[in-house]
Order: sequence, then structure tokens, then C-alpha cells
Amino acid sequence: MSATLTIRIDDALERELKQYAAATHRPKGDIVREALRRQLALARFRAVREEVMPLAEKNGMLTDEDVFKAIS
Repeated sequence: MSATLTIRIDDALERELKQYAAATHRPKGDIVREALRRQLALARFRAVREEVMPLAEKNGMLTDEDVFKAIS
């Protein structure tokens, strides 16, 4: 099942989207769906990160590099 979403964008954003779609030979809808997926994934990541930060800090992991070293 799929749904239709109607949004309003300003003229400048419409021009930029149209130019990008033409340059990449992709439909505007595909570009917008991809952007929305990325934004939602980023929001999920930030929520998880916020939740685990206190535990990580408690265990001495203060930076992304600390985490990378621990899992490498």
C-alpha cells in the first residue's frame, strides 16, 4: 500500500529540486522520498544516541572515537 502526501514548497526550493532532478535524471518524488527516509533515519539515530549517551559516558566513552576503539 502507498499513500500520497501533498506538501507546499517555496519557489526557490522547487527550482533547486527541479534542477537536481533534471541533472540526476530522477523523478522529483524519488528525490523527496529519499530525503525523507534519510531525515527519519537521522532522527531515529539521534534518539537512540541520546538514550545511550549516559550509559556510554558512565563507561568512559566520551567521543565517537572512544566507541569506535571499543568495537574495533
